[in-house]
Amino acid sequence: MKTISPKNLKKINPKSSGRNFSGKITVRHQGGREKRYLRLIDWKRKLDLPARVASIEYDPNRTADIALLVYGNGVKSFILAPQELKVGDTVISSETAEIKVGNCLPIKNIPVGIQIHNLEITPGKGAQMVRSAGNYATVQSKEESQVSVKLPSGEIRIFKGECKATIGSLTNEHHKEEHIGKAGRARHMGRRPEVRGVAQNPRSHPHGGGEGRSGIGMKSPKSPWGKRTLGKRTRNKKKYSNKSIIKHRYNH
Repeated sequence: MKTISPKNLKKINPKSSGRNFSGKITVRHQGGREKRYLRLIDWKRKLDLPARVASIEYDPNRTADIALLVYGNGVKSFILAPQELKVGDTVISSETAEIKVGNCLPIKNIPVGIQIHNLEITPGKGAQMVRSAGNYATVQSKEESQVSVKLPSGEIRIFKGECKATIGSLTNEHHKEEHIGKAGRARHMGRRPEVRGVAQNPRSHPHGGGEGRSGIGMKSPKSPWGKRTLGKRTRNKKKYSNKSIIKHRYNH
């Protein structure tokens, strides 16, 4: 029996087609996608209330699948679906929850080496990290009230022990291997065509011009506005979370 998603958990996802309030294009190569409904994901999970998995569904707005939960009091909500979660399973968010796929609990109560996703940065704010298809983080070590976690990028970062996470890795791990197949499907997804810089004239792009296929004619590639596009670090050197990073993802 197919479960129909509740209407109060979906709303029209507005589209801007890459234009700002005055109609000018501020993000290139966007526009023309199909109408979509935005599924409202519960990033905090209801505490100490068991819920049954009613269905595993496709979400056009994200890379991972989503699961519809039905709580004992009749309330329904969406969560990101981890691998091995099946229709009919029971999951819970609790301080003392069992270490089982789909359960949510503070990372201080999760054993070292367990795969997790939907990780909070600030306790109580809701999941902010490790939310895309096939991803998982791993609990590395614990020290007093702090827990070090290895993120999918390879970065190792310290979190407060009260931050919550969900057990398991996310579904659709082969998402990055998917082929769009044809230009028409990309247009339905809201992607407008891109033109290579070397195929343009020199007035339109720094890579343009030259006789025949002459390459870009410079040491490193540039954006259409002349900014270098490879190797430049854009992270703020004074970012608040720098102090919580033990190992950067660049240090292999």
